[in-house]
Amino acid sequence: MNFNNILFLDIETVSQAETYDHLDTDWKELWDHKARAITRGSDSETSEDVYPRAGIYAEFGKIVCISCGCIMGSGEDKKLVIKSYFGNDEKKLLADFAQMLQGWSGTADKFLCAHNGKEFDYPYLCRRMIINGIEIPEALKISGRKPWEVRHLDTMEMWKFGDYKSYTSLKLMAKVLGIPSPKDDIDGSMVNSVYWIEKDLERIVEYCQKDVITLAQVLLRFHCEPLIKAPNVEIKTLRKADV
Repeated sequence: MNFNNILFLDIETVSQAETYDHLDTDWKELWDHKARAITRGSDSETSEDVYPRAGIYAEFGKIVCISCGCIMGSGEDKKLVIKSYFGNDEKKLLADFAQMLQGWSGTADKFLCAHNGKEFDYPYLCRRMIINGIEIPEALKISGRKPWEVRHLDTMEMWKFGDYKSYTSLKLMAKVLGIPSPKDDIDGSMVNSVYWIEKDLERIVEYCQKDVITLAQVLLRFHCEPLIKAPNVEIKTLRKADV
């Protein structure tokens, strides 16, 4: 496998509104229906209680950060170059990312790689692009394509080896494989509150970038390749999209 032809990516998502009370009547009704499915009809949690989880669903959430990375070179001296697209203006963020992706994936031998990407990152990106009126780049399109024509790698799917297991987190996989994982001061469950309450988007971006680093290392370990040395990780100028 040519690791130089892989774009490693991770997205961070939040609810579209800060709280349930910020929704209009129609959106409240729609979320109420979704919340009943989430809580399985239990009275222990209300629609308002579970609204911080809305970011998981593309219909009720939005993307606030996309971090992506490419491996340059090979062997012990290879580098990982990371770039992030982030901000409060989701449409601008997605448009910038789509433009980059369309240019990057000009040849047929390019791949995307994400952890749980086939169930989350890839479809979420496509849905939010459609909602925002942005054409889906060729690298993300799957409609009408045969399975072997879809160049989407998923490290969680690879880890299953055909088995049907429950979700295996990237953090757990890194630990199992002996990959040094950057220390995080937040986890995925905290992203919504860090964005809406703490207003600390840069903190979310840093967390997203760390996941891309770990993701690339995991794929390298799958292929018994040397890991990328910490000094060889380069973070390029960030692309902030704000209203």
